Amino acid sequence: MATSFLFYVLYFAITSPLLSSSNSDTLRAGSSLSVEKPNVDVLTSPNGVFSAGFHPVGTNAYCFSVWFNDSPSQENRTVVWMANRDQPVNGRGSKLSLLKANNLILTDSTSRSVVWSSTITTTSRSVAELRLRNSGNVVLLTPDGFVLWESFDSPTDTLLPGQPLTRYTELVSSRSQGNSSSGFHKLFFDTDNVLRLVYDGIQLTSVYWPPPWLLSWEAGRSTYNNTKIAVLDSLGNFSSSDDLTFMSADYGATNQRRLRIDYDGNLRLFTRSNSSEKWGVSWQAFTDTCKIHGVCGPNSICSYSDSGRQCSCIPGCKMKNHTDWSYGCEPEFKLSCDEYGSDFLKLPNTEFYGYDLGYYPNYTFRQCRDLCMQLCKLCVGFQYSYFLKKDVLGYHCYPKLLLVNGYKAPLFFGDFYLRYRRNYSISYAFESNLSCSENGTLLLPRLYRKSHDNELVKFILWFVTGLGGFEMICVLLVWLFLLARSSQQSSGSDHTRDYLLAATGFRRFSFSELKKATRGFSEEIGRGAAGIVYKGVLSDSRVAAIKRLTEAHQGEAEFLAEVNTIGRLNHMHLIEMWGYCVEGKHRLLVYEYMENGSLADNLRRSSSYDVVLDWEKRFAIAVGTSKGLAYLHEECLEWVLHCDVKPQNILLDSEYNPKVADFGLSKLLKRGEAHNSSFSKIRGTRGYMAPEWVYNLPITSKVDVYSYGIVVLEMVTGKKPMFDGGGGGGEGGGRLSVEQERLVTWVREKMNSAAIEKTESWIEEIADPNMAGAEVFDKVKMELLIKVALQCVEEEKEARPTMRQVVEMLQCHEDERTLLFN
Repeated sequence: MATSFLFYVLYFAITSPLLSSSNSDTLRAGSSLSVEKPNVDVLTSPNGVFSAGFHPVGTNAYCFSVWFNDSPSQENRTVVWMANRDQPVNGRGSKLSLLKANNLILTDSTSRSVVWSSTITTTSRSVAELRLRNSGNVVLLTPDGFVLWESFDSPTDTLLPGQPLTRYTELVSSRSQGNSSSGFHKLFFDTDNVLRLVYDGIQLTSVYWPPPWLLSWEAGRSTYNNTKIAVLDSLGNFSSSDDLTFMSADYGATNQRRLRIDYDGNLRLFTRSNSSEKWGVSWQAFTDTCKIHGVCGPNSICSYSDSGRQCSCIPGCKMKNHTDWSYGCEPEFKLSCDEYGSDFLKLPNTEFYGYDLGYYPNYTFRQCRDLCMQLCKLCVGFQYSYFLKKDVLGYHCYPKLLLVNGYKAPLFFGDFYLRYRRNYSISYAFESNLSCSENGTLLLPRLYRKSHDNELVKFILWFVTGLGGFEMICVLLVWLFLLARSSQQSSGSDHTRDYLLAATGFRRFSFSELKKATRGFSEEIGRGAAGIVYKGVLSDSRVAAIKRLTEAHQGEAEFLAEVNTIGRLNHMHLIEMWGYCVEGKHRLLVYEYMENGSLADNLRRSSSYDVVLDWEKRFAIAVGTSKGLAYLHEECLEWVLHCDVKPQNILLDSEYNPKVADFGLSKLLKRGEAHNSSFSKIRGTRGYMAPEWVYNLPITSKVDVYSYGIVVLEMVTGKKPMFDGGGGGGEGGGRLSVEQERLVTWVREKMNSAAIEKTESWIEEIADPNMAGAEVFDKVKMELLIKVALQCVEEEKEARPTMRQVVEMLQCHEDERTLLFN
């Protein structure tokens, strides 16, 4: 029987047909393109400009691609699209097949699996065919011309003339000049309808174009057109729905063009007259490429030399990976909290963008230095820059939490002061072992070992080995099963924990440590539906807020994965997580302690003489809270919906700066899921919940916008969403209360009556009478705050602004600040 089976396998291997297509623009249903014939099995557009086939991306590694027919050499091809850029296939036996079910699949001979498919969902009785059009678009067509799928709907790093960039697509740079897999820089439409460039790196994420320190309208962009579409035409004109337009320097109809986000993060428009010429850059987003985020990684500085752009480690740091600057550099010393154990090294004309611990205008150098020292291990240095306004010299102080996006320029009016241990020998000797210039090649190839073994022989060997080991397996099976059962709850759990802990950047506490820190959980400082918060003192004398979760439905791996994500979030208006505990059913989170408690506590005590929650503080709390929520919704790597925004979850530090808390395990969303979120149950607190929860509508970030609006109205009026002071906390359902509607309606009626009667006393009528300094508040700011809040609590979620737009509206009326960026 075994002999007959082997002969059958041999016969099948020899006689199995391989239908292929030679040079043409069409692939018929039931046919394939083979990776073993890369120069024969290709599709060529009717005009001869484009080809589609297997392109080598490494040692025995291939991707199905589209390229310009501009070079006979595979290495010099201008590739404009790839199907499987992150999962290349083996150079033997792999193929692209058009099935008779009208689906296009790419199979890898090594894994014997489908690594990519066109994922056709539309059924058709007619058999389709694949064509390469003159535009460079690969389309799957029915005989009557209906498009089932097209490559223009899933671009990689290049946009061709006539190819739209939409809300559903994005351009992603390659990993490096020698590695075509997905990199860290992206061009996409953000949730506020603006086309942006973002660095989505290994640990950090930041928007860098348009300049993030500018409001959208200051950068010439509009947020009001939600069509989210951008197109490059054949003449060299690019236009986008956010009012971004630019034109090629060689505007005209006779050129070949392509818009590409390069591996260095710059967006460039390339042009040439014909296939025999070299590509030239006819437009680019950045001429000063050192200002692109992530080009050199953390703790490094980008500068220019005769050979082009280069990266250097800052003094006291060394490269993490000598083949890849995106990993940056790591310090060779640890900072000390001892005031006499640190000093500062001046790095002239150097700036680091982002991750400020605060902004302190008109600070003297000594004040700025002392502030960094007081911030202990948090402050790794400070930016000290100056400006001249109306013949008056002013200074800015920016203490830094992280050193990223470093840039050295002679025309930068400021210096950076690097903090280091006084007993550590530090100098200006920068490490610069790898060039980042355009001419440098950063090779990180995809490697596939090429197998020369006969597949039939390998099968026979494995078959014989399996038969020989069958008896041994039967003997050991029971023993292995019992051993696995006994170790599953001990070592298996430990291995999972150890693996996940390696990815976290904060501390794991034991339950006994936190029990000791809280003196047996004796001092309660807060309570909510998810758990009770206790005050504690850690072993390093830090005062902490320790939240003990009351329900532990999550498994350990899921809990650690979410805690790891939350632990990486970093914003001055978000509560900082220091660590966690997971032991058995115990789940605890360790946060920084906030001296002034919650906003709810302060509003209740606002009539006391020892509380100074005046108008300015309330406005600053509203602005700071909006910035924290905007970061959660739009700026962090995994978007977070808070789902329970209320005064109890807005905490105040010693200076009454707000920090949003209790966002930890709300709802983590991958990019692209913001409009497809699903929740198993209603979340939030009655009085602050958006109508979507009640009417079972799709949940998006607009539920947080609604809750924010209610919080702002409560801060302004001093009235709770429920006038009688009732309302339960935690998760729960139920209809919207009459009392909640009365607060919103009451404010609107006051404003509308004032407009009809042409009086301005309505602001004083709704203002909290217990507000410190109520008689001298800024009426313009207060009216703005009320109007913004009323926009946030619109019944229709589409009528509400995003949190980014809320920040922009509130900041328009803040004190004007001078920003020093060229």
